[in-house]
Amino acid sequence: MGLFGRSQRSAQTPTSTQAAENAELADDVPTPPSERKVHTEVEADYDASYAQKERKLLNKLDWHLLPGVCVLYLLSFLDRSNVANARLDGLTDFAPGGLYMTGNQYLTGLTVFFIGYIVFEVVWNIILKRIGPRIWLPLITFVWGIVATLQGVVQYNGGQTGVAGFFVVRFFLGLTEGGLFPGVVFYLSMWYKRAERQYRIALFFSAASMAGAFGGILAYGIGYMKGVGGLLGWNWIFIIEGLLTVVLAFAAFWYIADWPAKANFINDDERKLIHDRLKADSDASQSEDFEWSEVWKALKDYKVWLYCAAFHTLSLPLYTLSLFLPSIIKSLGYASWEAQLLTVPPYVLATSLTVVYAVVSERYGTRAPFIIASSLTAIIGYCILLGNTNPTGRPGVSYLGTFFAAAGIYPSCGLALSWPAVNVSGQTKRAVANGLQITIGNLGAVIGTQLYRATGPSHLIGPRYIVGHSVALAYLVGNCVVAGVLWYTLDRENKKRDLVAQGSNVVVAGGDWEGDDDPRWRFRT
Repeated sequence: MGLFGRSQRSAQTPTSTQAAENAELADDVPTPPSERKVHTEVEADYDASYAQKERKLLNKLDWHLLPGVCVLYLLSFLDRSNVANARLDGLTDFAPGGLYMTGNQYLTGLTVFFIGYIVFEVVWNIILKRIGPRIWLPLITFVWGIVATLQGVVQYNGGQTGVAGFFVVRFFLGLTEGGLFPGVVFYLSMWYKRAERQYRIALFFSAASMAGAFGGILAYGIGYMKGVGGLLGWNWIFIIEGLLTVVLAFAAFWYIADWPAKANFINDDERKLIHDRLKADSDASQSEDFEWSEVWKALKDYKVWLYCAAFHTLSLPLYTLSLFLPSIIKSLGYASWEAQLLTVPPYVLATSLTVVYAVVSERYGTRAPFIIASSLTAIIGYCILLGNTNPTGRPGVSYLGTFFAAAGIYPSCGLALSWPAVNVSGQTKRAVANGLQITIGNLGAVIGTQLYRATGPSHLIGPRYIVGHSVALAYLVGNCVVAGVLWYTLDRENKKRDLVAQGSNVVVAGGDWEGDDDPRWRFRT
């Protein structure tokens, strides 16, 4: 169903008088069978030719747009989560080269990152809409790459100097990274039709779990640089991975495309085809000026807050897993180098399933049931982790639980994060909704960073991490509830609009478009 649903077709329906006149005319002048056959063949040839052009265009867009943004997000997730690997290589040690940081201070550093991350999410998307993705996305990547590199040169000079430096750098890393994800989600919504966005956004998000796999392998290799230049392994993890981001961000000024109206990798015919496709499907082809009233519309829409809740209930388990998985595995009795490598297989599984869920859910045209099924998989994982009362005696059982957790969390996130891009109409409103979803969502990460403690009562610390696993489990149950509520709410709204369309003989084909409040708009569950 297109943007206008049934109403667009109804708008072209002739009146009863016209229909009678046409019928009389048809009776007087019958169309020869040979002519009807020719017309049918011409229409079929045209449809086949148009479909072929669309497939060719989609392939071209995918190859020019997706690899670039996937690389940027892989770097983003790598630079925020490699702190977990650095911790195993001496970051917090009370010894020469370490930052003399307590376990609770380390957790505070993780929290500080997310405070910086959520501060300007909405503002970053407004800036993106004003200056364009070709400049904005590489620029913020370049800046956070510099900040990420600076993590590796923080030093302990007595007192709280190491801790203070770590806090400052983590805050600015979060601040600079915050513009990427909501920006790319909005960016892709300006290129693809609604039915095409979910798979692309989920594929883009799969770079997060891919970063976890790469992070473990890189940390294992970089750990052998301990002592080079008088630095420890943790210094080199930050420096090398940060410099990698700087280099690829500089190159991104050439491989990140602008908006469809300005991009230079498509010709005028392809630009027109993109415009025509989007015009019949969404608002992406419209020229829309920024208005604060659109921001207010997003804030007043209860559905936007449900999209936020869908990600909030996933962000806590997402980030507690990505930030603490190396420590969870090490607490089972493995050496640091073994823990680094053992983080790789769960992330590989998560990456594969994120893509599979995206493909299947797009084919069936719905995401809520797949989010629920995926979150239930993660719930099984945390039940296994909590149910193993002797993790060091049976480490394989808890390790199996991490597979289920990763396999459930990442696909659910990929699907939930595509909801506003598909269902919110009005460019400014959608930009705000995408930013707000990440802001509200990552408040869960702020909470989660304080749950897996290194010291304290037995229920707080490893190897069982009872409180951390229990809260993650509760959040996933909440996610199933939110997804179910959204499924019911969006389906009910669609049915209400279908009844209005059926009961009305007056349909406005043109006129002002009212965004997703327009009765012609249909939500995707």
